[in-house]
Amino acid sequence: MVSIKINGKEYEVEEGKRLLQVFKELGIKVPNICYHEALLPAAACKLCVVEIREKGGAPRPRLSCAVKAKAGMEIITDSAMIHQLRTEAIGNLLKMAPHAEIIHKVGREFGLETGPKPDGCIRCRLCIRICADIIGAKALKMVRREGIKYVVPSEAGRCIGCGTCTNICPTGAIRAVDEDNIRTIMIRDEVVGRHPLERCEMCGTYFATSSFLEHVEEREGAHPREKEKHKYCPICTKLRARTKVKITAPHLEKTYGGKPLD
Repeated sequence: MVSIKINGKEYEVEEGKRLLQVFKELGIKVPNICYHEALLPAAACKLCVVEIREKGGAPRPRLSCAVKAKAGMEIITDSAMIHQLRTEAIGNLLKMAPHAEIIHKVGREFGLETGPKPDGCIRCRLCIRICADIIGAKALKMVRREGIKYVVPSEAGRCIGCGTCTNICPTGAIRAVDEDNIRTIMIRDEVVGRHPLERCEMCGTYFATSSFLEHVEEREGAHPREKEKHKYCPICTKLRARTKVKITAPHLEKTYGGKPLD
């Protein structure tokens, strides 16, 4: 056992043990992501940097996962310099893995600047505009949270599950998931709408939500050439329309004995 100082307090620790492991055993929090006890240190994330003074020399930054405990060490686990180095390190990690939750979690825990977590949205408002101006549902809006703008669901129940927002989104930030005959529209981890799907009466494919079909009927009314109501997918609608078309042009009536063609 050897005596070392950590943040001004003396400890008796096992000589030759990795400092990061010493910190863990003593309950002293130091950020780290890439360290594992079963492997030699990779010193890749650079987050576990601390200040170490040996034999009365000047303190210098070292990675605690790679340094072993020696008698007389004086260690500072947090300082202005260390905070700056960790901020740079976490910035480099975010360049490689901007969506990694563990990096943002470590940043929040140790007060390191990570910026807003990327959500794939470029704030182009295409989804908001098409939902309001073309579809008329007005299911999305832009709000400011902690100084950052986000696209979020508006009032509950406005989404009709048409999926137009997912089709127009240039980055795929809004998703439509059809599972167990239910369509869920989501942006990030927020649910915009969840709706049961209707089955096509001809082919049996689940193709649209009940809310969407009701919305279309309410806004557009019945098609002038369609006398009975139906629930057909777009493909079957086209096929059915072709079989019901009758050719009654005068110049064809003479050729076919005045009988319209089906």
